[in-house]
Amino acid sequence: MAVGDGVATSSFQFDAIGTSWEIDTPAPLPAETAAEVVDLVERFDSIYSRFRPDSIVTRIANADDGGRFSFPSDAGPIFDLYDRLHDATDGAVDPLVGRDLELLGYDRDYTLVPDDGAITLMSTQRPVWRRDVQREVNSITTQRPLVIDIGAVGKGKLVDLVADLLAAKGLKDFVVDGSGDILHRGDAALPVGLEHPLDPDMVTGVANLTNGSLCASASNRRAWGDGLHHMLDGRTGRPTTEVIATWAIAADTATADGLATALFFGSCSRLMTLFDFSFVRMFADGRVEVSDNFDCEVFT
Repeated sequence: MAVGDGVATSSFQFDAIGTSWEIDTPAPLPAETAAEVVDLVERFDSIYSRFRPDSIVTRIANADDGGRFSFPSDAGPIFDLYDRLHDATDGAVDPLVGRDLELLGYDRDYTLVPDDGAITLMSTQRPVWRRDVQREVNSITTQRPLVIDIGAVGKGKLVDLVADLLAAKGLKDFVVDGSGDILHRGDAALPVGLEHPLDPDMVTGVANLTNGSLCASASNRRAWGDGLHHMLDGRTGRPTTEVIATWAIAADTATADGLATALFFGSCSRLMTLFDFSFVRMFADGRVEVSDNFDCEVFT
């Protein structure tokens, strides 16, 4: 997504969790605050990344007989949101798709080569979030190795945590952009271009964001092979095909991030009754669906 001109005049850029980040502020971030942001992101990654050998998520994946695993306090809201999204999509949004992603080739080594035999076997043994994980606030209990991937919510949650840190430092006008997961704070609306999923040099519309969060998801963002991408249906372990891009605006970035994923699955009417948000989504046949409350201009 392209972010338009706003109040912010200074930019702090850094790489984190495998992608590019940017924080825009009226004045340069103090070096101490910038260091705290980087430290926060590193700590989050060290807990939730399925690509790191030292993370709690990797410990869960390597636990032959399962076990009880305790997470920090920020995990409770993440898991609560997954509970809601899992139920609202009849299981399509499921953080246990991590193993499916690995078998399709999106693994720690980025082999990008599907394991067809294991995929066939997995179809009869697929874990389910509500069935195979017992949760008590910030702790989860498993009975076998499970690969958790919080990609549908995690980056958005991290954006929110960074924003909380900035607010605690007294900042009131800023934009946190976690590679397309955008949180805005300030009085002046922020114009955000909605990148066309089939042509990164085009926008399909411009959204106006004020004191909220906008997240986008597209099947072309992390794609490899023939029809393989990271937007998986948790019920089948296979990439989705009908919807190719979504944009969601909500009060917080974790919710917007999760809903941008949930919009890939079926009708949006149920989501609209359960969550306070607005959206745009584009279908593979070129159709564009826009909620009545989405503050934007969409080009058709």
